[in-house]
Amino acid sequence: MRAAVVGGSYEAVTIEGLAETAGVAKQTIYRWWPSKAAILGEALLEGDLPGADPAIAMSDDIRADLHAWFSAMSAGLARPEGVALARALIAVTATDHELGLALNERLAAPIRAWVAERIARGQVDGQVRADVDADAIADQLIAMASYAALIGQPLSPDRIEETVTRLLRGIAR
Repeated sequence: MRAAVVGGSYEAVTIEGLAETAGVAKQTIYRWWPSKAAILGEALLEGDLPGADPAIAMSDDIRADLHAWFSAMSAGLARPEGVALARALIAVTATDHELGLALNERLAAPIRAWVAERIARGQVDGQVRADVDADAIADQLIAMASYAALIGQPLSPDRIEETVTRLLRGIAR
């Protein structure tokens, strides 16, 4: 399913096409999954999500860390497979609320963990105010990168720099 979405679009994927690719009858697919959204949801829950967990080492420079991490996350979502999967994720979420919540948590958990750790380090180092909500910061970064992927317009280096600058202005000590 992931390959079919990345190769075309969510709308172009059909149960008939999936059944043909799998070498089974269409009824077999429907016996296991009630919709193509459910199939994609399961595929996304089990596989890697582009941009979801860029491996960026942390340094003593919160600006550099946030910039590098946001750049890596945005680049992952800007690739054609990231755009296709972001759009499919929206479609899945719109058709199956519980699956959408599970997928959101699957995507957001590693992002929130990285941001929370980096914000906590910044607080210990005296760079970030103690009252900063790391989850709120993560949600802002997720929203920007997801929106850019959804519309197929990658975030430019200037946009990333401006975002990090304004973010730090708001959370700095």
